[in-house]
Amino acid sequence: MKLIIINGPNLNLLGRREPEVYGNQSFEDYFATLQFKFKTTQLEYFQSNIEGGIIDKLHEVGFSYDGIILNAAAYTHTSVGIGDAVKAIEAPVVEVHISNTFKREDYRHHSYISAGAKGVIVGFGLQSYDLAIQSLIA
Repeated sequence: MKLIIINGPNLNLLGRREPEVYGNQSFEDYFATLQFKFKTTQLEYFQSNIEGGIIDKLHEVGFSYDGIILNAAAYTHTSVGIGDAVKAIEAPVVEVHISNTFKREDYRHHSYISAGAKGVIVGFGLQSYDLAIQSLIA
């Protein structure tokens, strides 16, 4: 099984950015943990602070990978383009958020991605990615 995690803007700063919200661990360190845990699954990782880069990656992998775990971060709430890309591809997409977006600002309560996603996992910290992988390999 071939899966990719796609992270959006500012998630390259995990471990340093707002640790009270996002924790103290870098995503690269956590990704190594996921690779160890899911040894029989081919896991890849891509991060971009640029909306078009995320759309391009979805187009690139969306017809050949078995699943996509997408944390579009702030673009979740603003990008019709990313939402349309999720609907346009064949691979199932699980939308993930580290924090509970519904406990945050009102504008974070709407997602342009959810309507095209297989499911949404919100608020379990980095473990949200683990849960998303489990949902795709089950």
